[in-house]
Amino acid sequence: MVIDLHIHSKCSDGTFSVEEIFEEAERRNITLMSITDHDSIESQELAIKLARKTGISYLSGVELNVTFSYPLFQDGKSISLDFLGYNFDIDTSVFAGQLEQMASYREERAAKILENLNSEFTKEGIRKLTRKDFGEIMASVDGTLGRPHIADYLVKRGIVMNRQEAFDKYLVRCNVPKYPLYLGEASKLVRNAGGQLVLAHPNDPHGTSLFAVTRSLSEQTRIIEESILDYIDGVECWHSRNDNETTSHYLRFATQHGLMVTGGSDCHQKPVLMGTTAVPDYVAIDLRDRLSLG
Repeated sequence: MVIDLHIHSKCSDGTFSVEEIFEEAERRNITLMSITDHDSIESQELAIKLARKTGISYLSGVELNVTFSYPLFQDGKSISLDFLGYNFDIDTSVFAGQLEQMASYREERAAKILENLNSEFTKEGIRKLTRKDFGEIMASVDGTLGRPHIADYLVKRGIVMNRQEAFDKYLVRCNVPKYPLYLGEASKLVRNAGGQLVLAHPNDPHGTSLFAVTRSLSEQTRIIEESILDYIDGVECWHSRNDNETTSHYLRFATQHGLMVTGGSDCHQKPVLMGTTAVPDYVAIDLRDRLSLG
């Protein structure tokens, strides 16, 4: 059995359409999957239809970026954490409305990031980005606008060589805070839509995770116990950037607290990682029992 519960489509910052994801999933014999776009459920209706057509078991999914603060970390300074929502009703109006509000804010945020970029470009003698440039960036987005789309445009313009250079040289420095969705709000949104909230890649050194607070796995789980546990239903224990120690530690933690466990590649299709994270078969069995899936 091949399981992948963390995949991104063009509706956020992936490069594959929903149709292409399902075609690749069939080629890779994936049997249980979820598309978890950032702050967007635009892909879900089509994904559910294609899952029925292909016979692939499917969970509705989303990845929510949450503003989180821990009192003992830098005087309570906020960081970003990612949480995965699963098995929710995609037609819940409050949930969809909140995501639409977040999408609207993303456009405002992108415009402010471009203003910051132009300040840097003026110092370096680079032609500033115009409204036309902003329009081209927007036209390149199939779903949720984010910094990767701006990075790709900077590559297209020849200002940087690749997406990573865009972030390293400009986008980290020119960043504007994301929409402030707090953990209690995220948990309520997903649970009220009948879903479950899962802490994503808790020790990812290259992503939004508790690694930013501490590299100690025991300290990470202490933070979860103190500030996160009441709001979540599970933990992502398998991830493409996990080491064995991280997976084992979080499996023990999830078992101790009776949490559901999930796993996935976090595939954005560059490269195509779908189905390559070894999630055990028992995860599917456990999810079917917990979520009363057919």
